[in-house]
Amino acid sequence: MSLSWSALSVMLPLHAKPGDDIVPLVGWRYVTGWEWSWGAGVPIVVIGLAYLYGVWRLHRRGDRWPVLRTIAWIFGMGWLSIASFSFVAIYDNVLFWVHMVQHMILTMLAGVNIAQAAPVTLLLRTLPPRPHRWLLAVLHSWVAKVLTFPPLTTLAMVVYPFALYPTGLYEYTLRNDLAHDIMHAWMVYIGVAFFIPILGVDPVPVKLPHPIRLLLVFLTMPFHAFMGVIIMGAKKLVAEEWYLGFERTWGISPERDQSWAGGILWATGDLTMFSVMSALAVQWVRDSQREARRVDRALDREEALAARRAASSTTATSTTTPAHTAAQLVSTGYDADDDPDRAGQATTSREDER
Repeated sequence: MSLSWSALSVMLPLHAKPGDDIVPLVGWRYVTGWEWSWGAGVPIVVIGLAYLYGVWRLHRRGDRWPVLRTIAWIFGMGWLSIASFSFVAIYDNVLFWVHMVQHMILTMLAGVNIAQAAPVTLLLRTLPPRPHRWLLAVLHSWVAKVLTFPPLTTLAMVVYPFALYPTGLYEYTLRNDLAHDIMHAWMVYIGVAFFIPILGVDPVPVKLPHPIRLLLVFLTMPFHAFMGVIIMGAKKLVAEEWYLGFERTWGISPERDQSWAGGILWATGDLTMFSVMSALAVQWVRDSQREARRVDRALDREEALAARRAASSTTATSTTTPAHTAAQLVSTGYDADDDPDRAGQATTSREDER
C-alpha cells in the first residue's frame, strides 16, 4: 500500500506546504520558476501531439484544416503548461492571488482556446470507420447530453466558485494533494464543457441559437464579479490558517494577497466573457450573411430552373403543333374531298391541266 502511494505521489504535481523551504517569489523567479510534473505533463504532451498528428494526416491526404484552429490548440496547450509547470503551479498553494491566476487560466483561457480548436471535429475527420462510429455513439449518448447540456454547464460555471471559496472546501483541497489535482481537472472540464456549446465550433448534442449563447455568457458575468467583490471585501481570510502557516517575510501581505485574488477573479472573468460575447456577435453576423447568400443562391437556382422549364415548354409546343393538328384532323375523319372549297380548287386545277 505504501509503495503504491509513493508511486502515485511521484506522478502527482508537487504541492507546497507550510513548513517547506519556499524560495521567495521575487524578481526573475517569475521567469525561472519552472518545475516538471509527470501527472500533468504526460497528458498535455500526449493530447497536444495527437491533435497535431491529426492535422498532419488531414494535410497528407489533401484536406484542409483552418490554421487558426491549430493556433488556438497550441495556445490552449500553452496555457495548460503555464498553469501546470511555471511559477503559477509552484506557488498556487502559497499565494492566493497566484491560485486565482491558475484558476482563470484553466477555466477561462485554456477552455476558450481548446473549444476554438474544434478537437471533436478533427477526431471525426481523422478516425478510422469503426472508432468514428464509436465516437458518434458517444456524442449521441445521454452521458454526453448531460455533460454538455448548456444550462447545466452554465449553472456549474456560476455555482462552483461560491461552493469552493466561502466554504471549507478550498482549504481542504490545499491540504489534500489528490483533491487539489481533482479541482484542477474540474476547472479544465467545466471551462471546455461550457465554451464548446457556446462557441458552436464542434458538434454537440444540443446546438444553441446565437441569442441563447449570448444570453448564457451574459448571465455568468455578474456572478464572477460578485464573487470577486466578496473575496476582496471579506474581513476573514480565505484558508487563513493555511496561508498564515507559511510565515512569509517576502511578497505582499495576506490581506492584500486576498484582495488581489478577488480582483483577478472579477477582472479576468469579465474580460474573458466580454471577449467571448464580442466573438459571438461577430460570428452571428457572419452566419447571418452566409445564410442570406445561401438563400439567394437557392432562389437564383429556382429562377433559372423555372426559366429553363418555360423555355423547354415553349419549344416543345411550337415543334409539335403541326403534327398535333394533323393528328387531330385524321382522328376526326377529315377528308379533303369532303371539303367543297378544296374540291372546287381540285376541279379547277384538273381543267387547267387539260
